[in-house]
Amino acid sequence: MTMSKGDGYQSPFSWRYGSPEMRQIWGEEEKRRLWRRIWLALAETQAHFGLVGEEQVNDLRRNVERIDLARAQEIEAQIHHDLMAELKTFAEQSPLGGAILHLGATSMDIEDNAEVLRLRVALDLLLKHLKGVLSLFAERIAQTAELPVMGFTHLQPAEPTTLGYRLAFYAQDLLTEWCSLRQLRNQLRGKGFKGAVGTAAAYADLIGLENLPAFEEILSHKLDLPFYAVTSQVAPRMQEYRLISQLAGVAAVLNKFSFDLRFLQSPPLGEWQEPFGERQVGSSAMPFKRNPILAEKVNSLARSLALMPQVAWGNAAFSLLERTLDDSANRRSLLPESFLIAEEMLITTRRILKGLRFDEAAIQRNLYRYAPFAATERVLMALVKRGADRQAMHERLRGLSLAAWQAVQNGQENPLLAFLCEDEQIGAILGSDQVRQLMNVEAYLGIAGQQARRLAEQIREEIEEKAEEQEA
Repeated sequence: MTMSKGDGYQSPFSWRYGSPEMRQIWGEEEKRRLWRRIWLALAETQAHFGLVGEEQVNDLRRNVERIDLARAQEIEAQIHHDLMAELKTFAEQSPLGGAILHLGATSMDIEDNAEVLRLRVALDLLLKHLKGVLSLFAERIAQTAELPVMGFTHLQPAEPTTLGYRLAFYAQDLLTEWCSLRQLRNQLRGKGFKGAVGTAAAYADLIGLENLPAFEEILSHKLDLPFYAVTSQVAPRMQEYRLISQLAGVAAVLNKFSFDLRFLQSPPLGEWQEPFGERQVGSSAMPFKRNPILAEKVNSLARSLALMPQVAWGNAAFSLLERTLDDSANRRSLLPESFLIAEEMLITTRRILKGLRFDEAAIQRNLYRYAPFAATERVLMALVKRGADRQAMHERLRGLSLAAWQAVQNGQENPLLAFLCEDEQIGAILGSDQVRQLMNVEAYLGIAGQQARRLAEQIREEIEEKAEEQEA
């Protein structure tokens, strides 16, 4: 993590959050490199139709990687158009080919296709991170599939579940998001080369209307990018809205996991503990603190990403007629920061999962303190099966449970089992041995262990199968 010198503002996404790989994808040089490669592909295709000479194309090839950001910015300061400034810089470097650069094109023929190429590469990197997180979830689920823990609803003790089943709840959603993102990645399309309002009229004048399908097909193949059949001056902005909404969906799952971790890490429960470095400082004022800063970071970043689909929605909904420029400024930060936020959340979650500790003593303590209350449902059903009045027994169990709850609140061991065994009416119907059997909380876990193991296996099969498909 490095920060350049200087007093000016720097976005934390330029040095603090995200990986160097993701920052490079969204960097200024990479953007201009893609613009130049698209200009070259356009010139090569126009050469196929006899509009451009081979020497001109070779001149462009020689200079396509010679990014000169300082010169481009110098030109932009005069003309106030970043793409035209890069075009002029490329043309200066290519005295033969520069004369035919951008022939028939409008800015968004270059920018929108480049943006989709960046979105696709960024999404590939994000899917790699997500696969790693899913793999760790599967490992943790398999390890804890049968470990009983106290379940909570309304932040109140409810019924027992298993730790693996609780983890499976997050992982199931995350697997769904991973599958959806993979599908969306394969559906990403560029604008293609359709000119100022999407009609490709300028290109038709250059090569003939009848040649336009072949013209775009060649370019699609060169860029390895499918194109929309219909566009305005820009590609449909709904594509970006869907993609950013999907990233926000991933953020929602990671947010819940981290928020639950913070609750379970609090000392009154103390069941989970995120990794804490040997020299890590929890608080500047209170040396004993072990604050859940990783989980809190995930929650903080998720809150930002959750708002970004609204901006992307506006870009799709408010672009008037064939195009207005009111999406341009926000997309410069919206697209890269959506990916950098999502990536940092995944990197942090992976770190949490690798070092996450489960305090089994605390888990047992909470389980035996609260789970007996949940077992009264089993006792009630057994009583009714033996012919007891359901309403009368419910009231009796309620009274005994409230008395036991008060004892727990006073710091005593949970006396509910003893209360039930000593109750004359309940004992006369069931007997103390059956009451003890029914109150065994570890036998009241239903499908939890089985379904947790099944999901862990499904995750492994899914990510391995998709990896094999990608390699093929």
